[in-house]
Amino acid sequence: MSSLPYGHHVRANGVRLHLLRYGGQGPRLLLLPGITSPAITWGFVAERLARHYDVHVLDFRGRGLSSSTPGINASLDAMASDVLDLLDVLAWPSGTLLGHSMGARVAIRAAARNPQRIAELLLIDPPMTGPGRRTYPTPLSWYVDSIRLAAQGTTAEELRPFAPTWSEEQLRLRAEWLHTCNEDAVVQAYYGFHLDDIHADLPKLHIPGLLMAAGRGGVLLPDDLAEIKTLAPGLVQCTAANAGHMIPWDDEGDFYRLLGEYLKVDLLSQK
Repeated sequence: MSSLPYGHHVRANGVRLHLLRYGGQGPRLLLLPGITSPAITWGFVAERLARHYDVHVLDFRGRGLSSSTPGINASLDAMASDVLDLLDVLAWPSGTLLGHSMGARVAIRAAARNPQRIAELLLIDPPMTGPGRRTYPTPLSWYVDSIRLAAQGTTAEELRPFAPTWSEEQLRLRAEWLHTCNEDAVVQAYYGFHLDDIHADLPKLHIPGLLMAAGRGGVLLPDDLAEIKTLAPGLVQCTAANAGHMIPWDDEGDFYRLLGEYLKVDLLSQK
C-alpha cells in the first residue's frame, strides 16, 4: 500500500509549487530533487523515508507540476527563496532538508540565508563547481538533448543511452515525466553550477548535517571533500563507494544504509 496520501499545490514566493506528500508521521522532511528530476521520480525514496518522517517532495519551479511559465526565473537564489517561503506557507517552525545535486545546492543556500528555519541538512552529492573552478562533469547537451527527445514523446529504450545503468522501470518513469522540465529553467540551473559561489555559503552552516558523496560520480572529488571539511566541519561525510551521481538509482541499498546510519533509523528493512 502506498504511503502517498496526496499531491498538492501551494503559492510561495509568487509562484505555484507542487508537492507530493508521503507518510504523514514523524518529523517533517522536505526532499529537494536535482536539475531534471520531477518530484515523482523520487517517490521510491520518499516511500522508504515515510516510515520515519512526514515527507514532502518538491517539484522545483520549471519542473513537474509546478509553475513553468516562459522566462521564469529559475536561479539558485529564486529556488532558495521558494524553499524558505514554502516553509512559512506550510507553517513549519523548522524541518529537515534532503537535497540531491541541484537540490542540495538549494538547501545549502537556503540554510545559509536562514539557518533558524532548518533543523538538519542531508546533502547528497552537491556539485561544488563555481566561479574559477572546474566545469560540471556532465555536459549541458546531455540534459537539453534528452529533454527535447522527451518533449516529442519518447520511450524508455530511447532514453537508455542517456542512463544505461538505470532499470526499465526507472527509464519508463523518466520518459513519462522528463518533458515537464522546462529547458530554459534547466539551462539556467546548469549555468548556475558554474556562476554561483556555493563555497561562500558553507561557513554559514552551523546546523547538523550529512554530506554524502558518490564514489563514481565525478561530482564530489576527494579535494572537494577536504575543502568542505574545512569550510563546514559540522557536516558528517560519507561516500557511496560504488554509486554514480544518481546514488539511489545506482546503489539503493548503500544509499539507505549510509543515510540510515546517520539518521539512526532502519531504512534497509523491506517492512
